[in-house]
Amino acid sequence: MSPLLDTGTGSDTVVMKFGGTSVADAERIKRAAARIVKKREAGQRVVVVLSARGKETDRLIADALEISERPAPREMDMLLSTGERVSCALAAMAINDLGHEAISLTGSQAGIVTDTSHTKARILDVRADRILEALDQDRIVLVAGFQGVSIAKDVTTLGRGGSDTTAVALAAAVGADVCEIYTDVPGVFSADPRIEPRARKLDVVSFEEMLEMSASGAGVLQLRSVEYARTHGVRIHCRSSFEDAEGTWVVSESEAAAALQKSNQENTVENPLITAVTHSTVEARITLKGVPDTPGAAGTIATALAEAGVNVDMIIQNEPPEPDARADMSFTVPREDLLAAQDALKPVVADLGVTAVRTEAEMGKVSIVGAGMKTHPGVAAKVFTVLGEQGINIEMISTSPIKISCVVPGEQVPQAVRALHGAFGLSGEDTIRPEQPFGQFS
Repeated sequence: MSPLLDTGTGSDTVVMKFGGTSVADAERIKRAAARIVKKREAGQRVVVVLSARGKETDRLIADALEISERPAPREMDMLLSTGERVSCALAAMAINDLGHEAISLTGSQAGIVTDTSHTKARILDVRADRILEALDQDRIVLVAGFQGVSIAKDVTTLGRGGSDTTAVALAAAVGADVCEIYTDVPGVFSADPRIEPRARKLDVVSFEEMLEMSASGAGVLQLRSVEYARTHGVRIHCRSSFEDAEGTWVVSESEAAAALQKSNQENTVENPLITAVTHSTVEARITLKGVPDTPGAAGTIATALAEAGVNVDMIIQNEPPEPDARADMSFTVPREDLLAAQDALKPVVADLGVTAVRTEAEMGKVSIVGAGMKTHPGVAAKVFTVLGEQGINIEMISTSPIKISCVVPGEQVPQAVRALHGAFGLSGEDTIRPEQPFGQFS
């Protein structure tokens, strides 16, 4: 446990999640198995969630695209759910060879019940009876991440990074004190070290800050897993699979503030204004020209996108200069959802009489996140000034009490990240090793 944090409730159950790079080959699976057994031999009951090995999910997607340009979502779930099952079976074999009894379960066998949204299902319930029964029998339980069974009894998957959500949901269901997320990086950083080598590892982050970071491009933890953790009070410890050092703790705002205050007392520094600079280079923008300036038009557009499962991030609509004139509306969506968004908008465009649809698939986004923004004016002005001095044009802006996000040309994202990271004094000595890749959720 981090010396900055209290020891918590002292639950004897822990949930451990290993990402794809942590189980990429036989040697890494054996290393993960040894770490799992060590935790069990320390007296804790252990539930483990595993991702598919390495790039297995990408390989399966490529296989599907060789067959069909637009694979049926239900069949994609049947296909993609196999990767995590392979990881669990192999890890169970390794644990059994180390003298402990392990049992591997699919998402449905573990009692993870979801809605019927294929490829992006949401967890409705976790019926953990079988897991608890196995734990009572002194077994280590391995659960295939990223998947469940829908209320219609179909196999479903939870979307990219869904194994994180599986792990947090199981931690809540079995009453674990912490959900340990093992990945290929030492923790959460103040920026992507591949872009900003001076980025520093963060010891403690609040749920609120981590939510904003995940939503704006930080790939270490999936957004929905952090939402679930905050709702159910599950502390997350994001740490390296390859070393035993403390990682980054994601905890409640009050606990994070107390830890920060303790750190300040020890180091005689002030609270940081900004916690991190995050970015995304997988944004696409859609502009609808000639949208009727009438009540309900925006709602019709948003509803069509929502029904297609497309998440809209930023939205801008101009006010037409004259009554009865038409407006222009621009919004960003994940690049992977661009085709689905275009398909969903076709009937709406026809019904509303939209005059033109323009798409841009190579947009980027850079964001600053920090609880200290709440009480400090002038942060937005500094962001805009810094980007302006770099010659970076801001095309869209969105804000929250602890985040400012700017859409910029995709090729200028690295320059924007480095400029903002330096301008807000986030550089530190605790940087990632050059030979280590920067993690993405899996």
